[in-house]
Amino acid sequence: MNLKNLSILASCAVMIVSCSKKPEKSSVTGWNYNDKNMGGYQVALEKEQRTGPGLVFVQGGTFTMGATEEDVMSDWNNVPRRVTVNSFYIDKTEVANIHYREYLYWLNNVFDGDEFQAVRNGALPDTLVWRSELAYNEPLVEYYFRHPSYNYYPVVGVTWKQAHDFCLWRSDRVNEKALVDKGFINKNSLKNIQGLGQENYNTKAYLLGEYQPTPGTAVKSKNNPLKNPNGTPRTQVSFEDGILLPDYRLPTEAEWEYAALGYINQNPLASNKDGKRGEELIVNKQVYSWGNNNVNGLRDTKHGSWQGTFLANFKRGSGDNMGVAGGLNDNAVYTAPVTSFYPNGFGLYNMSGNVSEWVADIYRPLSSIDVDDASPFRGNKYQAVDMGKENKAERDSLGRIKYRNVTDEESKGRRNYQKGNVINYLDGDSLISGVNYNSDTVRQRGYGFTTLISDKSRVIKGGSWDDRPYWLSPGTRRFLEEDQASSTVGFRCAMDRVGSPSGNGRKTGINYKERKQNSRKQ
Repeated sequence: MNLKNLSILASCAVMIVSCSKKPEKSSVTGWNYNDKNMGGYQVALEKEQRTGPGLVFVQGGTFTMGATEEDVMSDWNNVPRRVTVNSFYIDKTEVANIHYREYLYWLNNVFDGDEFQAVRNGALPDTLVWRSELAYNEPLVEYYFRHPSYNYYPVVGVTWKQAHDFCLWRSDRVNEKALVDKGFINKNSLKNIQGLGQENYNTKAYLLGEYQPTPGTAVKSKNNPLKNPNGTPRTQVSFEDGILLPDYRLPTEAEWEYAALGYINQNPLASNKDGKRGEELIVNKQVYSWGNNNVNGLRDTKHGSWQGTFLANFKRGSGDNMGVAGGLNDNAVYTAPVTSFYPNGFGLYNMSGNVSEWVADIYRPLSSIDVDDASPFRGNKYQAVDMGKENKAERDSLGRIKYRNVTDEESKGRRNYQKGNVINYLDGDSLISGVNYNSDTVRQRGYGFTTLISDKSRVIKGGSWDDRPYWLSPGTRRFLEEDQASSTVGFRCAMDRVGSPSGNGRKTGINYKERKQNSRKQ
């Protein structure tokens, strides 16, 4: 048999296999999926969530959130409590100066008109946070953010609001590139950004059909995997297709603290490479983000070369920010590069020390008592797409979909919540606690009636280069107003995990193999 006949046979075999493949059917109606002759309901193949740029997967679980040592500050704002955190993703490192400058570069190009001057200025970090009345910090004011020597040092001087906006921008850039890579948006759109203004890519606007990109090569291709109900290639990607990622965002306080502790490192079977589940056990209650396993590993290195080295950037005592010349302890008088020091069990850097970090939560002293057991968080202010007068979604001047606050009237008939703004629920709600934290109603004072805390107070975690060891414990917590900044506060981003909480390739729940059951004769 010659090669020509072999190739014909092989082609026929492929055609037979492809033709014999039965279409996937609905288990509730029996109708075929992706079949134009049966309604054309399109269902994407089941796929796992890919890991976004810069992120690390954190498998969730239960842990004791709160204090691990004596409350030496007498704050009593971190009462230990057992909670559960769902799996999520978080940045491997703090956001660095080079990353934030990339954000500013994009803003300056896309919003280059005079009408956007406030947008460009509003994103700038406050470099004056380095100033102190009794210290010579002017070189940091001038050079820290922009000099290439500091490219990979954590960005500081950023408010909570600015960090939040950075996450929004990052979400759109990552999803825009995903659509370009898949051929659904023309690749030239990534280089032609000058002066786009409102006409820049926004994920929500794209999904709602309010942003129309220049089509890429895959749109009209016969190999386009996306189909309309009539079987023709589809130009618009939907979230159900599994190409777009969830938004980047700031982590919740519970997520941040859980990730910082890195308890998975204490589980002897945590790698799960052999399919075993591992022990449902936390061996130690850690004080800092590095576990005893890490410390012992360092001590056991060849010739003890790392023994006694610092595992974080912090202030050892009054006047001692980096040690003695020739024997510097942490090698950093201020911040250090974001990949400095030893990563914790999840592979995360500087979860203790370097800079404190913004998290999503509104600060309340007794949040640990009030919040839910699963995915605890305080700060919900429910919103809905603003459909406008013509019942159509609209974009704002930045190209983002406009949202409106959910009203109490819309919420009053629900059982799970009765208000649109539940930031003060159970703690600060004047109807329940008699305490008012709402800075809008007491603007003349700037704070609540009975406290220095307001509804603008956001939690910061992790300790910084200017802190004593107590603040490096993940359970400690402080707060700063969301429109303020500091030379000791930076941030990192997080992302929701969709699908199995165990990770890619692992099903949700316990899946037992099917076995034939002995039927009893009647």
